[in-house]
Amino acid sequence: MTNKDKWKYILEQLEEQFGKKLDMNAILLVIGIRELGSLKTKFTKEEKVRLMHIAVCRLFSKAGYYELAGVNSKGWPEWKKLEDLPFVDVFEQESLLRQQIVEYFEDEEIYEFNVQ
Repeated sequence: MTNKDKWKYILEQLEEQFGKKLDMNAILLVIGIRELGSLKTKFTKEEKVRLMHIAVCRLFSKAGYYELAGVNSKGWPEWKKLEDLPFVDVFEQESLLRQQIVEYFEDEEIYEFNVQ
């Protein structure tokens, strides 16, 4: 399965799970909530932004851009930036995020990608 096929598969699985198509922000939110490890019924706008930041940090930690510094008093992960992300345009940014999300879903064994 190519990365493009894996990305499509992830989108299909998420759509099936949540009953609607998810955009990139929604996928980041799902990853952030998963990394937080605690599900509330409602998050404030500020919390949603923090959750998406947690997701981005987690996704790019494997590439050495961030490292987990610990957990704050409220149980939220705190990340330390080790290196600036490379400057890329919007299309490259989307592509980089997709690649990192595919790797995350593979590493965390969230979905089986050996299906045809």
